[in-house]
Amino acid sequence: MATPTPRKFSRPQAGAIDTRAIWAIALPAMVTNVATALIGIGDIWIVGRLEDAAAQGAVDVGARLFAVLFTVMNFLKTGTTGLVAQDGTRAATNGACMSSAEAQAATLVRGLAIGAAIATALLLLKPVLLPAMLDVLGADGAVLGAARAYADIRYWSAPGVMLNLALIGFLVGRRQMKAVLLFEVAYNFVNVVLGLWFVLALDFGIAGIGWSSFIAEYAKLFAVLLFVVGGTRGAPVLAALRRRSVLRWEKLAPFLSVNRDLFFRTLVLAVSLAALTRISADRGAVTLAANGIIYQLFVFSALLLDGFENAAQVLNGERLGAKDRKGFSAYTRAILLRGLSAAVIVAGVFALFGGPILASFAATDAVEATARNHAIWLVVIPFAGVASFVFDGVFVGASWTRALFGTMAGAAAVYALSLWLTWNWGNDGLWFSFTLFLGLRAILQATIMPRLLRQSFGA
Repeated sequence: MATPTPRKFSRPQAGAIDTRAIWAIALPAMVTNVATALIGIGDIWIVGRLEDAAAQGAVDVGARLFAVLFTVMNFLKTGTTGLVAQDGTRAATNGACMSSAEAQAATLVRGLAIGAAIATALLLLKPVLLPAMLDVLGADGAVLGAARAYADIRYWSAPGVMLNLALIGFLVGRRQMKAVLLFEVAYNFVNVVLGLWFVLALDFGIAGIGWSSFIAEYAKLFAVLLFVVGGTRGAPVLAALRRRSVLRWEKLAPFLSVNRDLFFRTLVLAVSLAALTRISADRGAVTLAANGIIYQLFVFSALLLDGFENAAQVLNGERLGAKDRKGFSAYTRAILLRGLSAAVIVAGVFALFGGPILASFAATDAVEATARNHAIWLVVIPFAGVASFVFDGVFVGASWTRALFGTMAGAAAVYALSLWLTWNWGNDGLWFSFTLFLGLRAILQATIMPRLLRQSFGA
């Protein structure tokens, strides 16, 4: 017997929206994002107790390596979230023979299969890929040796990371945000506790940081799998795992198409962000350090505001699955309005306290002075950023991933042109170009959205 359709995915009156649902998704996502970001800070602090500069530099190099490697693969979570959200209302409203729970389970199985394939490829490429990435990041001497010891252990967590991306995307798509928050906080807690034990008590050195991440990742995988397949709620997933038809090419192709576009979109974004660091480095150590502080504060604010992207992925995905154009448009407006309101708060905090915050991070007076001279961008960027985040979520929820990649590529091209045209503006030209990149993404997405709405919902 098919599992009953969850009540939360029943179709509301066309055009009606639940504004509480926006915060119910966005707030846990914000906390989860910040908790995940703090794990890197925790690793740096733990290894700092060793009083070994090379070891601390190695953890920073290793953290950047896996941030690039695993963040590029984040399309697996994002793509699964949007498709699962659509399945939650599509199967329940279009008379399909498959219930919403069964359709969502089938999408999860496809995500797990793709995740396992990616993990296998990463492990096979490890002898070539890992040394190449360490070389690109500029590690050498004692730092290279320590970074290799850390990365060689953590690299083996790739299968756990890939499968967890699909599983967490599944839970987010089903609005099970409290469970996601619990798993992510528990993962970070286990990682830090094990890191402290291995490094400070057992004297494992930098290898202890690698082992703590490795164990925490697989502990998270075990816990999430148990939650997803346990009890009666796991019956559709177990049934989907037994159905060979779930992985037939005609079923797998749409999933692969969505994730291919998301992969290339993320790759363009990663290159655009790397350009910010590279140009900063070309302008000297002081500018590099000052821009690094500003960028980290931008990332922190982005992690907060990115909660609205999660809300758009889920809620707009549900409205697309239900073929509710009025509800889709209403959620887009409501989420964008709340995101901009949150950006006002973030910008206000930076306007009032940006100077002291920047000073607390600056290593020298010169770095502090340079950072303060460009602090205005901390006030401006949140507005451009949140608009692009929300539209990203809308496009992912609707599976408009080809258009998402196209607008990202277009904005990146203008970003590159702007960097060249504003070179003589100095550091302000760099931050102007970066802000333009974020804002133009949102403008391009808003411009083509009416056409996409007609294609998806009809005139």
